[in-house]
Amino acid sequence: MRRFGPFLVVLIAAGSLCRGGTLAQFHTIIGDIEVELYDQDKPVTVQNFIRYVSSGQYHTILVHRWEPGFVIQGGGFSATNLTNIDATFPAITSYGPITNEFGVGRTFSNDYGTIAMARVGGQTNSAISQWFINLTNNAFLDTVDGGFTVFGRVVGGTNVLNRFNDLKLVNGVYTNAIYRYQREGAFGELPVLRVSTNPTTYNLFITDITLLNVQVRPGDNGSRQISWTSVSNRLNTVEFTTNFPPTWQSLTATNGTGNTIDVRDDSPVDPRRFYRLRVDY
Repeated sequence: MRRFGPFLVVLIAAGSLCRGGTLAQFHTIIGDIEVELYDQDKPVTVQNFIRYVSSGQYHTILVHRWEPGFVIQGGGFSATNLTNIDATFPAITSYGPITNEFGVGRTFSNDYGTIAMARVGGQTNSAISQWFINLTNNAFLDTVDGGFTVFGRVVGGTNVLNRFNDLKLVNGVYTNAIYRYQREGAFGELPVLRVSTNPTTYNLFITDITLLNVQVRPGDNGSRQISWTSVSNRLNTVEFTTNFPPTWQSLTATNGTGNTIDVRDDSPVDPRRFYRLRVDY
């Protein structure tokens, strides 16, 4: 996956089955946040994140920590039976700690809008499933115990992210409709959607994480089937080239819905045909 100007590009080659780069989509009740993952620079960290998404463990998870002007954090607890009085928040099953990749590949600072792995204090190689998104420039985290590994950056939905920093009061009510529920013990820094001394499950900040997966499969009579989970409310354009340096030509362009889109390329088979998916931001 590569970033070019005001759009995100995922390169995919023609073949029996080719997977492109990765865009993670955080779906929330107040809007979506889209995150470009640094596949090439932080391969272990990104693959670890993808593993939790692909296993379904990042489906309906609790954003359990919010410190305004610092971070929001999740990936530690799932949320089940939300429509039932017996709602529970079990810990996500761990696949084990991963190697810290802060200094691997290009180095990325913990700037505003970046996503990084959380870990145990004082233990460099202890990141498991929990991640955090920086709400400000937290460059000091780059030097703590080998650095907190940044493995992606928000490319869409900063308006949603900004609401976690909007703490203005109007007649005693927060204008952003997100509140910080503080108490002693577990879940002591929860973001909630309504002020309450005992917030219900409907007021908790839940996110469902999916991936923009792009695949090319062979079809009938030499055709190729291109499919991807589209980015909603963005122009999704599939382009192709037969030469390098490339001369990109448009195959199709459509407004994304968030659902899977399939496109068929009926052109004659060309072993040097490459595709890319471009999402305008």
